[in-house]
Amino acid sequence: MIAIYNTHMNDVLMLIVGDNQGEKLAATRKNNVARVTRQDTGEVVAWNFFEATALFPVNGNGQVSLSDADVAHLNTEMKAAGFEEQLMNDQEPKFVVGEIVEMMAHPDSDHLNIAQVTIGHDQVVQIVAGAPNARVGMKTIVVLPGAMMPNGALIFAGQLRGVPSFGMMASPRELALPNAPQKRGIIELSPSEVPGTAFSPSQHWHK
Repeated sequence: MIAIYNTHMNDVLMLIVGDNQGEKLAATRKNNVARVTRQDTGEVVAWNFFEATALFPVNGNGQVSLSDADVAHLNTEMKAAGFEEQLMNDQEPKFVVGEIVEMMAHPDSDHLNIAQVTIGHDQVVQIVAGAPNARVGMKTIVVLPGAMMPNGALIFAGQLRGVPSFGMMASPRELALPNAPQKRGIIELSPSEVPGTAFSPSQHWHK
């Protein structure tokens, strides 16, 4: 779940809970709560809460963090408005250290690879990527589904040329790091970094 509050949106808190994949959307509003669904599947992809700061203080502009108490308050508002769904607060880090443990060429591409990446104890994700510097044993930063990139792009699980991919491995430029090189290639971390560690610019970038 990605929480976005923009001061240009007239005090609306938007929660992104699914990928619309460019499909047309429909909205159902009850009181100050709106449910946004895909027209083709009916899947809920977002919730909008109008007059959000009347519910609780919202700190920040753009992507914001919500406490468990905030989400509980939103669930109360949804129920009062007549919606049956409930939100789950996901506070797990979405930018983490990963280690490439396996890699093979994509069968339908001359530049993509299918990588198995460890992101913590007994946690391995498959990521399809075209980074020219990716290799087995490399430590890098993995961006998991449910993340919002510095440029505003939202990351979801998907497929690249028919192969499932659960996130991305990021370059310094994509992470908006200072003095990031403009050439292609994912960020390379020290071999001593521990998979699953939350990304910290001060810890993981020293240029």
